[in-house]
Amino acid sequence: MKFRIFSMLAAASLAFAAMFSVAISASAQVAPRVRFATSAGEIVVEVYPDKAPKTVENFLQYVRDKHYNGTVFHRVIDNFMIQGGGFDTNFVQKPTRAPVLHEGREALARGGPKNVAGTLAMARTSDPNSATAQFFINVKDNAFLDPTAQEYGYTVFGRVVEGMEVVQKIRSTATGPGGPFAKDVPKTPVVIQTASIEK
Repeated sequence: MKFRIFSMLAAASLAFAAMFSVAISASAQVAPRVRFATSAGEIVVEVYPDKAPKTVENFLQYVRDKHYNGTVFHRVIDNFMIQGGGFDTNFVQKPTRAPVLHEGREALARGGPKNVAGTLAMARTSDPNSATAQFFINVKDNAFLDPTAQEYGYTVFGRVVEGMEVVQKIRSTATGPGGPFAKDVPKTPVVIQTASIEK
């Protein structure tokens, strides 16, 4: 009888442990992913709402609104970053919503990544609270972009999880003047054909 009770308790413990493990696994997979189908190949990014909630929601809403479909990577600097999400193939800037509040320092304080190779950050003007739809992918470690006590820096809110070879392909493309820009525009347009949320 004691052996049977022990066996039942052991089985119950194992079942609970399995459920707990599944719960932990599920919680570890909550980061949404966005797939960019581009003319150079596919890039999948993972974003972190627990680190930069306003920034991530802003980005995902642009994805839901299909804002990025038909935009180009208009600024490509080898050994720095690739930037896109703001202009269509005719270099017409797409309308945006109001800017999102800067979350760079908060994201770092919550354990978010710095501006290292493969991370996704918001582009902005000299005003730290000016980010709208444009984003960039760091192609090298860019510590000078990191927020500090003295500098706002740039908000990192995700990273590339698939297709880094596509990012490398884009970074090495030939550039020159294009549209309103005097330099750094790919001579062969790199178009974001679609952007979609995977989960």
